[in-house]
Amino acid sequence: MKFRTRLKPTAALIDLTPLVDVVFLMLIFFIITSDVLPLKSLMIENPRLEKDSAPLTTQLLLVMDGQHVIYLGSKKAIVDFTTLKESLNHEIDLLKRQYGGHEPTLVLSVDRRVEYGLFLKLFSIAQECCPKLRLVYQPLDVNE
Repeated sequence: MKFRTRLKPTAALIDLTPLVDVVFLMLIFFIITSDVLPLKSLMIENPRLEKDSAPLTTQLLLVMDGQHVIYLGSKKAIVDFTTLKESLNHEIDLLKRQYGGHEPTLVLSVDRRVEYGLFLKLFSIAQECCPKLRLVYQPLDVNE
């Protein structure tokens, strides 16, 4: 059997394949260049104290979460103990150049579930690299 079609080829049909390719390339670009781990998603439980502190201007963030993963800087780059000192020195030098030679404050945020020995190791490396050090905590509520 032979079937006949009455459809005529037209130039009005648009091929969407290149458009889909470009959209996927743009999606991949934006996913790669975005901040993957915002600070809120790290789920850090800071200890509570009765005192509150004012925010400081030039700061470098160093975070250790409950699974002992260390995040450094505003981009939250993951580092380990072997490369932490050189990464800290590099970030501090960048901030010094950016803010005209002012010594930045290293803000250390450690989850309260981290063992004391690992905290001391992280704290000693931080003290060697930066003289200005600030620990993050949550102010203690009077109602608790």
